[in-house]
Amino acid sequence: MDNDSEQQSPDNTKPPGFGARHCQAIMTFLCLVLAYAMRVNLSVGIVAMTDSTGTNSDLKVLPWDSSIKGIILSSFFWGYLILQVPAGEMARRLGSKYPLFIAMLICSLFTLFSPYIAQNYSWQVFCATRVIQGLLQGFFTPSINAHMSKWAPPLERCRLFAFVFIGSQFGTLVTLFVAGYLAASPWGWPSIFYATGLCSLLWAVVWMFIGADCPDTHTSISVEERHYINSSLINTSAESKTLPTPWWDVATSVPLWSLLIAHLGQNWGYWMLLTELPSYFSHVLGFNIKNNGLISALPYLIMCSLTVVFSWIADFINKRGILPISVSRKMWNSIAHWGAAAALMCLSFTSTVTGAVVLLTTSISLNAGIYTGFLQNHLDLAPNFAGLLMGITNGFANITAIIGPMITGFIVSDESNKDQWMIAFYLAAAAFFVGNLIFMIFGSTEVQPWNDPLKKDYLDKKQIV
Repeated sequence: MDNDSEQQSPDNTKPPGFGARHCQAIMTFLCLVLAYAMRVNLSVGIVAMTDSTGTNSDLKVLPWDSSIKGIILSSFFWGYLILQVPAGEMARRLGSKYPLFIAMLICSLFTLFSPYIAQNYSWQVFCATRVIQGLLQGFFTPSINAHMSKWAPPLERCRLFAFVFIGSQFGTLVTLFVAGYLAASPWGWPSIFYATGLCSLLWAVVWMFIGADCPDTHTSISVEERHYINSSLINTSAESKTLPTPWWDVATSVPLWSLLIAHLGQNWGYWMLLTELPSYFSHVLGFNIKNNGLISALPYLIMCSLTVVFSWIADFINKRGILPISVSRKMWNSIAHWGAAAALMCLSFTSTVTGAVVLLTTSISLNAGIYTGFLQNHLDLAPNFAGLLMGITNGFANITAIIGPMITGFIVSDESNKDQWMIAFYLAAAAFFVGNLIFMIFGSTEVQPWNDPLKKDYLDKKQIV
């Protein structure tokens, strides 16, 4: 069945007002806010941790050079990619509530102990703690995607999906903004880790009382809302927990491979910029630690705003049938990836600090298009296996999230050398361009036959083959 028909099929009435699905969206939004807060706190923190001119003389200055910092900043992703696929399967078979709770609880504790470990042990030990946090955070995105497949009606999908996953940008925004002030405060850089760790611990406690795997297990959802959600998800089987996983079909799916390549390009460009921009702003553009946090946060503030705008426009386009879903997905993704690549390429034509900030802000903020672009494509292809597909692409795509910052660390041996930074930016632009090109050519929004491996048509086809 084509996904376009799913967008037009629900014939039930949407219940008015604030519902259980909105509460679930808010909680999973906050989950990603805190996940990314614990992920990027080091991007600003590491500048203060290694700054011998810092205002707090009681804190140990860590002797980490550019290469070591590149390895440390990428070490999170060494663990992050390993459990993505198992996490997607676990969320489908067991539900997403308890995997999210356990992952957040343990990750928050490691974050709280990060300052002590950094100051009292070697950088290799600190790296190991980041790897462990990456392992735990590998549960978040696949579990939340599986959660959304049960809670987001198709005609609200762009808005709910974008709102939830914008949590990654909002968490980045708040952390980059606040971290600079915390690092310059009397409490110093350790307060960055204490603040993010404590907030994450609080979320885990609240989630145990509010979280629900699906509308059928929610204790206080109205009958009308449960019917509205369940009846609209026509490509999501009520028995998805017991469906056999069609591993061969998944592994040989051309649309899934194109989605993976788009995700690879996204993670190279996005995470290179996210982890390295604070250093670029500090050493090339000359921003102090307070202004560094503010300027580093600006692109993500604009990206959050654009995500809201894009998602409402996308839902309007989809509801009215103005564009086919496939065209809509690729249009938004092209704005995100090719727009970002164009802005990075233009950096070589500006010699002013203002021009550089504007172009880098444009490159990151246009990434808002991915939430109405390729990131929703997992739900298009196979709603029953949305968590697994997200685990596959998000897991393998983090190979480039590791490689991007590491290669940048080796390329930029002199952090004040603009020419070295430009090489790193050109590589990021190339990753964005190629990833979207493959998605444009081979991407699809049709629900795949293996979405329901127990359907007669699918079984007959397998027997013939």
